[in-house]
Amino acid sequence: MHYRIPKEIELVSSGLRREGYESYLVGGCVRDLIIGLEPKDWDITTNASPEQIQAVFPDSFYENDYGTVGVKTGAEDSRLAIVEVTPYRLESGYSDKRRPDQVTFDTSLIEDLARRDFTINAIALEDSKGHIVDPHEGQKDIKDKIVRAVGNPTERFNEDALRVLRAVRFVAELGFGIDGATAKAISENSEHLNHVSRERVKDELARILNSSQPMSALVLAQQLGILKFIVPDLIRGIGVKQNQAHSYDVFEHNLRTMQHGADKNWDFDIRLAGLFHDISKPETRRWSEEKKDWTFHGHEVVGSRVTKKALENLHFPRETIEKVVKLVRWHMFFSDPEQITLSAVRRMITNVGEENIWDLLNLRICDRIGTGRPKEQPFRFRKYKAMVDQALRDPISVKMLKTDGSHIMEKFHVNPGPKIGWALNALLEEILDDADKNTEEYLDTKTEKLLKLSEDELRALGEAGKQRREAAEDEEIKHIMEKHHVC
Repeated sequence: MHYRIPKEIELVSSGLRREGYESYLVGGCVRDLIIGLEPKDWDITTNASPEQIQAVFPDSFYENDYGTVGVKTGAEDSRLAIVEVTPYRLESGYSDKRRPDQVTFDTSLIEDLARRDFTINAIALEDSKGHIVDPHEGQKDIKDKIVRAVGNPTERFNEDALRVLRAVRFVAELGFGIDGATAKAISENSEHLNHVSRERVKDELARILNSSQPMSALVLAQQLGILKFIVPDLIRGIGVKQNQAHSYDVFEHNLRTMQHGADKNWDFDIRLAGLFHDISKPETRRWSEEKKDWTFHGHEVVGSRVTKKALENLHFPRETIEKVVKLVRWHMFFSDPEQITLSAVRRMITNVGEENIWDLLNLRICDRIGTGRPKEQPFRFRKYKAMVDQALRDPISVKMLKTDGSHIMEKFHVNPGPKIGWALNALLEEILDDADKNTEEYLDTKTEKLLKLSEDELRALGEAGKQRREAAEDEEIKHIMEKHHVC
């Protein structure tokens, strides 16, 4: 079978073979090529030592304990600018459940593949001939869509605890299932995740959330007993019944809200906020005798604090934390558009930030679908969006002019009075017809002519301009309402 290999990768591989060394593509790039996906990164393995690799490629660097040499290719594509070449190696001793205590390079390709995590990642490809080396039947598992550990799964997870989370991530990214013996070993070794840095856990969680199926992966993580080591606050929502507006418990509602963000291919921050938006409903739940239903007053306030602490614990970037906390804090913004005012909408925009307001609205859409309601945007919500659009838009006014009353009074030595306002409205009417005229030079010339008119003539022009402005403003609002289908 023919695989499309970038020329930079072929040059590195051929360079090794030209000097008498073996060269194979290995790991995730081979898996993706077989599946038909475009690899995100490329790894090459060889029987050359790190020193020999560097002798072949002088423009390279070697700064680790695992033999990996970074070969610079000069490619503009960041995925190909540095190609990692690693000698065949054996590893032994994993006292920290994460990294090998000893690495040995004097080994073979078959032995190297045997140390890898999952069969789908233990396949090598000799790119010049298209020859595949697959001693653990990884191609069969790819065909069957199964994540299976290489050899003894307990040994693999004892070597590197992060592998238990990587298995779940492959479920999310590839839509695969997990082999029974591998799943059993994950459950039995889940506590090993305590040995993994929170940064690495965060990286895997982010990749899960950025996948197409984050919900199924996190449900599986809960079933396998590892979710408590990733986002323990989520578990508190399991079995917590909500009010009559919801079809699911708090746990499933949070996951479904997040999943809709993935279904819409919306930004990571919306998905993360969806996962956390109702995180504090369990501790704020109270029974209302008056409503004969559950209430969750203040859950968004408490939840924003819990979210901040959880994301800090996972070492998310400060910008991500600040935005997601805002989205969680204000996700209950929605109220009846028949009663809300533009000033209230503007206050909400101030609270969450103009740069975040549309993400907040999209989070609300996810929240609605997460309740079990089939319709994303009922009329009330569309009307609220129209009001946000209206609040964000610069109103049509004399402030749009490249001149103002102070400038006119100073330049033309005019005293304060109604003539200034009439002149500005007359100028506005003209630039509504031709925006190119909105320059200080043109407006000064026009103003000089206007000020020579009689008071009655100038008043008439000013009133006409005011009426034109109001008509234009009404037309703009009408277009906004049509855009959001709330006419």
